[in-house]
Amino acid sequence: MTARRAEALVVAALAGLALAAAFVTRTYPNYDAYYHLVWGRELVHGIKPDFQAYSAPTEHPLYIAICAVLGVVFGQHADRALVVLCALSLVVLAWGVYRVGRACFSAGAGIVAALFTGSSFALLLFAARAYVDVPFLALVFVAAFMEAERPRRGRSVMAVLLVAGLLRPEAWVLSGFYWLWCGPLAPARERGARLDLLVLAVAAPLAWAGVDAWDTGDPLYSLHATSDLADELNRTRGVGAIPGSFVSFLSSTVRPPVAALAVAGAFLAWRLREGRALHVPIALFLSGAITFFATGVAGLSVLPRYLTVPAVALTIPAGFALTGFARVPEGPLRVWWRRGLAAAVILGAIFVAIKAPVVGRLRAELRFIRGTHDALVAIFRVPAVQRARACGPVTWPNYRLVPDTRWLLHATGKQVGARSHKRHAHGVALFFVDRKTLQEFGFSAGTSTTTNAPDPGFVRIAYNTRYAAYASC
Repeated sequence: MTARRAEALVVAALAGLALAAAFVTRTYPNYDAYYHLVWGRELVHGIKPDFQAYSAPTEHPLYIAICAVLGVVFGQHADRALVVLCALSLVVLAWGVYRVGRACFSAGAGIVAALFTGSSFALLLFAARAYVDVPFLALVFVAAFMEAERPRRGRSVMAVLLVAGLLRPEAWVLSGFYWLWCGPLAPARERGARLDLLVLAVAAPLAWAGVDAWDTGDPLYSLHATSDLADELNRTRGVGAIPGSFVSFLSSTVRPPVAALAVAGAFLAWRLREGRALHVPIALFLSGAITFFATGVAGLSVLPRYLTVPAVALTIPAGFALTGFARVPEGPLRVWWRRGLAAAVILGAIFVAIKAPVVGRLRAELRFIRGTHDALVAIFRVPAVQRARACGPVTWPNYRLVPDTRWLLHATGKQVGARSHKRHAHGVALFFVDRKTLQEFGFSAGTSTTTNAPDPGFVRIAYNTRYAAYASC
């Protein structure tokens, strides 16, 4: 069996495993993803998506288009289809990381890096909740291995980054770096303005601005809305939050032992003068770091998700740290390297033992997601709730389950709302009844506790383990 065929079989097997896991665990999208599903459905029905809805997330143009297509193909089950798509994207991401590691060091380093990536609890949860980050990362690392295997490939790499740039703006920085790499920073015989690549590099931000201008009249709406939402939700932001958040967010995504191995692997590569196409993981790390710092300077939210690109890039030298020791010649460095590896194994085992409950927490979180969704579907099927919807809008204490409800009920923004934004004298008022659901969804920054209590005139018409429905007609 050839190496290429073996690789294809492994990737196919992992894709099958991801599909099975997605169907068995039966999880559902997060808040942002449900809004994109709603917007995609509106787009299909010829309705302009309302990006300015109360506490709506930042729109991602390509994700809306993907959700629109899934809605046409799978109908009401598009939410589950989106989770499956993200599960498969995680497989593509791990494959891309493997190819980068193989191109930079060896197949062994690539395999270890892919294992580190695919076993990240943060990325697994992102896939289970259909975060846009997973398909974005998959595209970025496909472009990365294309460049690592054939430097300055040009248009094909930039085209993949263009698509990634319609999912998340971090790809814009990578596109800018790549244009410099293929143009002004190229060897003299290859140097040039590369206008073709420049056009591709600016296409994604221009398209994003065009979508914002078409929908809201403001081509920079996404930037302004993200900043306003950070204010509204009291999220960590600003220059002062950057240094500490940079370290803690990286370690939360990639785990401290992997980060430590990345440092050791980078030192080993430098000491042995090993590695090919190392500009790729370096560019990935630096572009992510620059984007993260620029986000804080611009006053936007400082979130762990903004560091996923550099976090995944760290797995490449980490993979070399565990597989490159055999290349160390006999001598003091090899002795110290053996001792370091032994210490790393011990510390890694201790870390895994300490973090073992995380697996249980992940399973509990997935059960919670499934339970809250099933209870939501159940309460909307109660005949009394269906009749009471004619009396007025369905409202929640805050914004947290508004897009989920709009998706399930095929409802407009006027038919579903948040009492933290506007209270109504009539309609269906929903409440959280168990402690965990109340903790997860009932309280958000700046929301009055009075929104979690029925207003005068509302009487209870339905109840289950998660929610209670009150109505006033």
